[in-house]
Amino acid sequence: MLRIAVLASGRGSNLQVIVDAIAAGTLDARVVGVFSDRSKAGALERARDAGIPAFTLRPRDFDDRATFDNVLFSQVEAVQPDLIVCAGYMRLLSPHVVEARPGRMINIHPSLLPAFKGLHTHQQALDAGVSRHGASVHFVTAELDGGPVIAQAEVPVMEDDDAATLAARVLTREHPLLRATVEAIAARRVGWQDGHATWEDQPLAAPLQLDRAGVLQPPAGSPLA
Repeated sequence: MLRIAVLASGRGSNLQVIVDAIAAGTLDARVVGVFSDRSKAGALERARDAGIPAFTLRPRDFDDRATFDNVLFSQVEAVQPDLIVCAGYMRLLSPHVVEARPGRMINIHPSLLPAFKGLHTHQQALDAGVSRHGASVHFVTAELDGGPVIAQAEVPVMEDDDAATLAARVLTREHPLLRATVEAIAARRVGWQDGHATWEDQPLAAPLQLDRAGVLQPPAGSPLA
């Protein structure tokens, strides 16, 4: 059984996806702790409602980011996770805590990486005039939103979209993307090897794609397909 720790700063909708998948029996895992930098984050309430240990630290109580991260990750490691999921965690992580955990941390990001890293991704997509947008799950490295991409889900960009409507459309695909990716990690179909994401023990040359049934598929034309 995969032991999962979740880092979240917001309402916790992606945390709920993981909790619901475990309850449904599609994810052989246990969430062993939820950690937040915001004491009023909805993710903490969701965790407590599900009987999951919930922890919060205030960044302003620490002299710098590195000290905060050291204490945070000492608490994370105390629950002995196999996988750390950044699910709407809005703080940059210190390089040293990331580099100490290669292949053990994933993040869900609301764009088709490597496009539109950082914040305000939906407005970035609209400003760029792209026709396709979406979400990505990637392994976390010291580079902001720059780790190997595991899987993606696409949505169309409509002519009348604003950032809010586009965000809502992406969210409908973001949740099943995270669920399918974590399920694949738990089933050992997705892994990490020599700095690369793998699928069925083979390096991924391009991200897996989430189909309309919510199933991860190797990209068209891939030798893994």
